[in-house]
Amino acid sequence: MAIIDKPSDYFNTKLYTGNGSTQSITGVGFQPDWVWIKHRNGTSWHTLTDSVRGITKNLFSNETNAEVTNAARIISFDTDGLTVGNDVNNSGNTYASWNWKAGGTASSNTDGSITSSVSANQDAGFSIVSWTSLASGSNYTVGHGLGSTPAMIILKGRHESNSWLVYHHKNTSSPETDYLELNSTVATADYPVWNDTAPTSSVFTCGTWSGFDAGGTMIAYCFAEKQGYSKFGSYTGNGSTDGTFVYTGFKPAWVMIKCTSTTESWDIKDNKRNPYNTCDNGLRANQNSADDINTTYHMIDYLSNGFKLRGANQNLVNGSGQSYIYMCFAENPLVSSAGVPCTAR
Repeated sequence: MAIIDKPSDYFNTKLYTGNGSTQSITGVGFQPDWVWIKHRNGTSWHTLTDSVRGITKNLFSNETNAEVTNAARIISFDTDGLTVGNDVNNSGNTYASWNWKAGGTASSNTDGSITSSVSANQDAGFSIVSWTSLASGSNYTVGHGLGSTPAMIILKGRHESNSWLVYHHKNTSSPETDYLELNSTVATADYPVWNDTAPTSSVFTCGTWSGFDAGGTMIAYCFAEKQGYSKFGSYTGNGSTDGTFVYTGFKPAWVMIKCTSTTESWDIKDNKRNPYNTCDNGLRANQNSADDINTTYHMIDYLSNGFKLRGANQNLVNGSGQSYIYMCFAENPLVSSAGVPCTAR
């Protein structure tokens, strides 16, 4: 049984300033398998890279574009971080790098009706899954390797222009019938992209969607909740500066919020851009916009056991009566991967 002692065991945020050449970003605490980089003081696209597709293969959360190959973004994943090239390292520009540890080299998984390649970190509840699709509507299953049921799945067809699909277990009362789009502001939609079938501890189902076409190359990032380390929940906004309190069971280090009941962006906050309350910096997963510092509308406070909305009535994070989902990772995880308090060691 692994003990999660600190955020740098499996997740960490690093901020850096570009030098216009190549640069080693250290202090992550591990060799990452999934890296998500955003230019903070400008409008470059989000860049998402992982060890399963390969470090030169890039996808963009704010766009539907197919995967591109570019060796000038990520040069390598290193034992304590990563090395970046000029395309995410322009001189004087500031960047945020969000880093997750999966399971290293992918292995074959035959739990589903098709074979997938999976890099899984069951202790952290995170896996990277790649596979070749059958035709849309084939309703096939894909093994995810988590050993527990995913609370959230972020999925993209690599081979062509198509949306990012998101499953979240608190999206609606029947989340397996619905989906969100990471690259879009759209509210929750009802469509059988998951074949109206909830994921299990071993597989998720691919149903009807144009991106599931025969021979299409696919990638998914799958997350299971780990007590004291990660939380994938929901809340209702109240529109007040004395906003809704959201219990996570830990002090957050990183949170992404999406309004599901109306059109609105995906707002990302972390404790490196805002090490002290109130957290008012916002990057949008679906936009190429620079870091938005707003002391009126989308503020939150990080508390010892969750976060509290501080913005006035505005739909991004705290619209009155609006529904929201979030994904959140801890600043200082205090329990084991099995949910056992560290004092039990």
